[in-house]
Amino acid sequence: MASDVSNSLNSRLPQDDEPNGAANTNAPANINAPVITGNSATVSLPDNRLVCVEYPGFVINVDKMLDTIGGEKGVSKTYSDSTKRLELRYRPKDPYCHPVYGNRYPSTNLLLRIRRRVRKGNSQDVQISMEILGVIETTYKFQAMADIQYLAAHSEPDKSWTSLYNKVILRQPEKKEFFDQDVPLFLPPPIFSRQDSTVDYYYRPDIQHKEGYGPPLASSDNLIGLSRARRPHNAIFITFEDKEVPSGPLEAAKANWKKVSIHSTERKAEEEILKLFERRPIWSRNAVKANMDVHPEKLKLLLPFVAYYMLTGPWRSLWVRFGFDPRKNAEAKIYQVLDFRIRCGMKHGYGAGDMPVKAKRSAYHHSLYTTLNKSGPQPASLKEITEESPSTSRKPSQPRYLLKESAFRFHEGMLPPYRQMFYQLCDLEVEQIRSIIHQNDGKEEGCDERDGWCVPRTADELRDIMSAMIKHTVRDSGSGGLYQKKHKKGTNQSGSSKGDYDEDDEDEEEDDEYQPSDGSENEMETEILDYL
Repeated sequence: MASDVSNSLNSRLPQDDEPNGAANTNAPANINAPVITGNSATVSLPDNRLVCVEYPGFVINVDKMLDTIGGEKGVSKTYSDSTKRLELRYRPKDPYCHPVYGNRYPSTNLLLRIRRRVRKGNSQDVQISMEILGVIETTYKFQAMADIQYLAAHSEPDKSWTSLYNKVILRQPEKKEFFDQDVPLFLPPPIFSRQDSTVDYYYRPDIQHKEGYGPPLASSDNLIGLSRARRPHNAIFITFEDKEVPSGPLEAAKANWKKVSIHSTERKAEEEILKLFERRPIWSRNAVKANMDVHPEKLKLLLPFVAYYMLTGPWRSLWVRFGFDPRKNAEAKIYQVLDFRIRCGMKHGYGAGDMPVKAKRSAYHHSLYTTLNKSGPQPASLKEITEESPSTSRKPSQPRYLLKESAFRFHEGMLPPYRQMFYQLCDLEVEQIRSIIHQNDGKEEGCDERDGWCVPRTADELRDIMSAMIKHTVRDSGSGGLYQKKHKKGTNQSGSSKGDYDEDDEDEEEDDEYQPSDGSENEMETEILDYL
C-alpha cells in the first residue's frame, strides 16, 4: 500500500477532517497570505524547485524515513543522475537488505500548505487558507515489486536459527582470531530477480513436425537453439578456403532491400554505397558508417545487397564487393585487416587503471540492471516548446548516425577510441607503416591466410610501431600513466590542448547518436551476430 510522505516531501498533504464540500463558498480563501474572494485568482509562483518522493508506507518519524532512502545526501546524489533510480531500504543498517526502487518522472505539481480553521461553537463558520510553498518538477514513484529478502541467518540441527551478522560483517578492526573462526557459507546474490515489474510472457507453441520426422543426431558442432528463427538479412558468408566468390546478392537480399527502399533517402543511400564500393572494393562496416549517414538497421539490409562478408583470412570481418576476389588480386593487400589492441602493463608506461583509453565496461563501475531508471519517454513540455528558437528549425539537419573518423583511421598523435580496433591497412596513415606494407610490391609470391599478400610477420611489426606511437602520444599529452606531467590548462608540448582531449572523449560518449553494441569493444567483432 503506497501513501505519500506527510507534511514534508509530497505536494498532496493530508488535511484535517472535513466534510464533503468543505470548500465553503462563504469562507474566504487565503492564497500566499492575502485573502482572495471570488471564483478565480492569479498568483505568482515561488522560485522554490522541489523534489517529491511518493513514499510506499505510513510515515511516523521523518528522520527514520529519510534514512531508508539514503538521507538527504543519498537523495541528492540520485537526483544528480537522471538515469538512476531511488533506492529504498526498509532495513537501512542491514547490508544484505535488497532495496525497492523508485522511478523518476517529470511533474508539474505544486506543494501546498492548507489550513482549515473552525470557529469554536459554530461549526458552520469555516475559514480555509492556502499557501504555495514551491513547484515540484521531479517525482519519484515506487511502482515496482520488492526483491526477495534473505536474512543473514543459519539453521542449526535443532531447527533453531543463529544470526550471522556479527560474524560476517566487519564493524571495526579485528584480530586474526576473528578471521579464523568457522562461519557457515553465506554468499547471497546481489539481486534475486532481474525483473521488478510485471510483464506478459508469451510462450511459443510447440513446433509441429510432419509425420516421420526424427530429431537430428548429435554432432560435433554442438549447436544450440536449433529452433531459433534466422534473421532475414540474407548475407553471403565466405571463408578463406572457399574456391569461388559470389557475383551477386541473393534474391531474398534484393527483395528485403527493395521492400524498405521506398523513399528518396533510401535510394540516395544505395547510390552512395555503390560509389563507395566502386572507389574501394573492400570496406569495414565502421568505415562505411563514417562515410555515409544511414540508419544502422537499414545498413544491415543494404550491405548484403552490394557485398559479401569474409569470415576468415586477412580480410575477415570485412565486406567485399561482389565479383571481386582479393585472394587473386595483389592490389587487395592494402585492404587487409589489422587486429590492434592497446597494450596494457607497467612496461608499456601505464597500468590497467591508468590506461588513457578507458574500458567500455568495468566491473568496478558496474550498475545492476534494476538500478537503471525505467520510466518511459515523456511528452515534450510547454516550456521546451516555447523556448525553442525559431531559427533552429530552419537549420539543415545534422548527421545522426555518422561515425567519427577515428572509428576506422589511425595517424600520428591519435588515440584509438577503443582498446581493440580493427583497422584496414590503407587507413593507417603513417609513412613508416606504409613503407612496410609496400616493401614487397610487385614481388608477392602468394596469398597466405595469416599474412595475405604482405611479408610474413608484417602485422606484428605494425602493432609494435603503433604501440610505440600511442606510448609517445600519451607521454606528450600527459594523459595518464607513468608519463603524466603537470601542465596548465591550455596548450601542451605536442601543440594540442589537454582540454581538447577531454572534450573529444566526452563527445565520443554523448554526441554519437549510434554507439557500438555492448557485445564488443569494437563493433566489427560481433557484426556476424546480426546475420545469424
